[in-house]
Amino acid sequence: MPLIDTHCHLDFNAYDGLRDEIVAEAAASGVTRIINPGTDLDRSRAAIALAETYPGVYAAVGVHPNSTAGFSPAHLAALRDLAAHPKVVAVGEIGLDYYWDDSPKDVQWAAFEAQLDLAAALGLPVIIHNRDASDDVLAVLGAWAAALPAALRERPGVLHSFSAPQSAAERGLALGFYVGFTGPVTFKNADDLRHIAARVPADRLLVETDGPFLTPHPYRGRRPNRPAYVRFVAERLAALRAIPYDDFAAQTTANAERLFAHLGGA
Repeated sequence: MPLIDTHCHLDFNAYDGLRDEIVAEAAASGVTRIINPGTDLDRSRAAIALAETYPGVYAAVGVHPNSTAGFSPAHLAALRDLAAHPKVVAVGEIGLDYYWDDSPKDVQWAAFEAQLDLAAALGLPVIIHNRDASDDVLAVLGAWAAALPAALRERPGVLHSFSAPQSAAERGLALGFYVGFTGPVTFKNADDLRHIAARVPADRLLVETDGPFLTPHPYRGRRPNRPAYVRFVAERLAALRAIPYDDFAAQTTANAERLFAHLGGA
């Protein structure tokens, strides 16, 4: 049963010299499509270039919160132009990150809100990064989602690589967001995360690698993480929810196609 890795940074240097092998390996393992989010303008352009190179690769464009220190209206105009590419399926990876100190909080907020407004204007969902910033992320998303056009209100975006408290998942779900899970859901010490994952409605779940990071068990700690390994995430979640793997894979694939409408069918 085909799977979609809804978040992998194939443009990162960790994949240099390996991309042909890794994309072929993914397809052979049933991972037929991969979404490569941008983290700044150059990385967004690189994501589009990879989408043009590989039929199963799609792109998102955005400026990650840790890259927002110099964010300006020129960045927003460039993102608007990049988002016109037919294989761009979302705006992202965007959000707030209070763990690192790479960009002032007020600058992160301004860039986050500007990119959310761009996504709404373009009718694209968003890929949300949240690290140690749940309350602020969800406050910004709540205000934004309330004003969305009807076509986007049911598919505003995904809380990517979810690792926040259950209350944050509940607030995001109430706003219409999907929830993406990565390798940590397979780790032995991740009972709290699995507790959250078991309670996300089946039609709002996505599976991701976040490669080259967060390699799942049984390859934990090895880099780069590979899109083929998203199957380990899917298998763990299927077992957690006590449903057949093929049914779970079909559900998450349908979810990704619904959220990222420009993906189309396999």
